Amino acid sequence: MFQNTRKMRGDSPIAVIGAGIAGAWQALLFAKAGCTVTLHERGDDAMTQATSHWAGGMLAPWCEAEVSEPLITRLGLRSLALWREHVPDTPFNGSLVVAHPRDRSDFERFARMTSGHRRIQADDMSGFEPSLDGRFHEALFFPDEGHVEPRRVLPELHTRIRAAGGRIEFGSAPEPADIEGLLSEGLAIDCRGLAARDALPDLRGVKGEMVIVETGEIALSRPVRLLHPRWPLYIIPREGNRFMIGATSIEREDDGVSVRSALELLSAAYAVHPAFGEARIVEIGSGLRPAFPDNLPRIAIDKDRIAVNGLYRHGFLLAPALAELTLGYVARGEIDNEVMQCE
Repeated sequence: MFQNTRKMRGDSPIAVIGAGIAGAWQALLFAKAGCTVTLHERGDDAMTQATSHWAGGMLAPWCEAEVSEPLITRLGLRSLALWREHVPDTPFNGSLVVAHPRDRSDFERFARMTSGHRRIQADDMSGFEPSLDGRFHEALFFPDEGHVEPRRVLPELHTRIRAAGGRIEFGSAPEPADIEGLLSEGLAIDCRGLAARDALPDLRGVKGEMVIVETGEIALSRPVRLLHPRWPLYIIPREGNRFMIGATSIEREDDGVSVRSALELLSAAYAVHPAFGEARIVEIGSGLRPAFPDNLPRIAIDKDRIAVNGLYRHGFLLAPALAELTLGYVARGEIDNEVMQCE
């Protein structure tokens, strides 16, 4: 146990380093709490260097329970409420989980390991996803889950930060120690992801690969997960008849996409619907997700410096709840022992 001795005033300066999804939510909640917030980002406003640029943006705490610790579900459920409160236009159309008959055992295992779903029979599929009508015998529908398009929602969060009185400085890459020296009465929140390994040496990068395709022959209103023993994947609808196809979590720190991964992602998409075979490939890329050895997030506190990191593959799902925890600690001394560590 530890206690917070800081007494935050309304004009207490807060410097947030990193304008990806973790830093954006920190800046937003602190700005809305009346703090003087500056968000620093080493890249430009296109954010193409950020891990968030390559993210899926799924808000799916019930689905993630199949492979994640209960902490992820707890924080994820709280984040859903924060997305609804602070970004009211966030789409919550649910998510759908499907499997082919030969993978029935994987389907039933997923159903046992998760909650918050109901079964959709083949006869009812046309009412949920007409493009998948006749493709699957059964599906699991998670009605309260949502998804965002990272490349659209990040600029929206930045706009909301400015509207709340915060300032954003792109092309600014100060070290946390430099900012702390400038803020004798303030606080630095380090959300640099893998770039923070100078302070958090146990971080590692986990590569996630994705393909974006375009086709007018398929329409989906929600993310679809295909359970497969070799190629589990998700397909996320984007604007303009585009779809993001992803799933890989590879313990490597390069930024390339292998031929094998591309073939497996595209083959799995084709297995969901043959029309994906005629889709146009728009983009192939990958991002490195910052993860600690246990794959759980951490809020590390060292006097006037707080590091928020290790969101792994759950960045968009966890960032709002982690920001709320950080604010609660700074403003009121509240402590979450599952997430917070004190130096």
